[in-house]
Amino acid sequence: MAVTFAAGPGQSFMFTVFIDPIIEDTGYSRTLLSSIYAAGTVVSAMAVMIVSRLSDHQGPRTMLIVMAVVFGMACVALSLATGMIAMAIALALLRGLGQGAMPVNGSLLVSQWFIVRRGRAMAIMGLGGAITIAVMPNLGQLLIDLLNWRGAYFALGLMVWVIVLPLAIFVIRNKPEDIGQFPDGARDLPEDEVRRIKRAESGEKRKVLTSFSFWALAFPMAIPALVDTALIFHQVALFERQGLSAELAARVFVPFAIASAVTGFLAGFIVERTGPTPLFVANAGMFIVAVLMLQVASTGFLAVIYAIILGSAMGMQQIGARYTWPYYYGRQGLGQVQGSAMMIMISATAIGPLLFASVAENISYSLAFVGMVVLLAIAAVLRLIFRVQRA
Repeated sequence: MAVTFAAGPGQSFMFTVFIDPIIEDTGYSRTLLSSIYAAGTVVSAMAVMIVSRLSDHQGPRTMLIVMAVVFGMACVALSLATGMIAMAIALALLRGLGQGAMPVNGSLLVSQWFIVRRGRAMAIMGLGGAITIAVMPNLGQLLIDLLNWRGAYFALGLMVWVIVLPLAIFVIRNKPEDIGQFPDGARDLPEDEVRRIKRAESGEKRKVLTSFSFWALAFPMAIPALVDTALIFHQVALFERQGLSAELAARVFVPFAIASAVTGFLAGFIVERTGPTPLFVANAGMFIVAVLMLQVASTGFLAVIYAIILGSAMGMQQIGARYTWPYYYGRQGLGQVQGSAMMIMISATAIGPLLFASVAENISYSLAFVGMVVLLAIAAVLRLIFRVQRA
């Protein structure tokens, strides 16, 4: 939960309050900055897959120590970046670690320590994400006012080191077996897990990127990530288009975060009973409602309602994304699977803001919103059509 909270400086909901100050400081256009953001994010997607595979061999604890050091350095590097290349590199590290590798390693840890109660454990872990959504944008705005945007990101880098490094070094252990225990505090492993361990020990190689089952899960799951990143990345501009202020765009992250925490917490218990597919379909529907609600959010009250709906969708999405991969693939070699999935999702988050900006500025905002709704509907239908068997 703490690691998920500390990953906030690399998330889109944090970066959204920095967009206008960066544009004013650098003179970049919104589309150009979106392109830099997208390029950095695409490069980072490959890094996430590599880091996650290393977690299978080195353990999440070791990788968290390394990533916390580099992530803090990335925040400092962004504060010092003076050109497009330097900014793209810093953003690649921020996105790859903040949005990808650090949360993935937190999820890998939870997946190793819980099987039967994995959904509710993921829900508790997800509270860190909800808290960071509530705190980080407002903290970022405060730091910008006090230190300007560069000083703000420098301070955030220091914060990452203070929060993550002591926990990773002194508290975290990779899995319960390392200290003579079993997941969930049980007396033995479930039969499915024993079967998966024997399969892994036999040397059988697992297909991931060449597996139809993997893509049947990964492609639909990437669509909500594309949509929510586009909405959050451009939230200030979208609110101003509705006649709302940039300050309100930052403040609504508080009800957004509360809704995300409550819905995600409930979803963690529900998904243990239903499995991830019904949750995904409901999640896609919630995102569609959020997109439609944004079209009429012309007052502060309606903006808060929109934020609550979007936050609820985000809470469901995060639980579903974390729960799906261990549910279908188990704990053995999970970093390879989850890292590959995160690579695809990060690539989608890179495309989302740029695609939305291009369509909205060159054609119309209405078409951009219609495209979001269509993509979400397609994702839900595909997930229902393709039934994936558990490994």
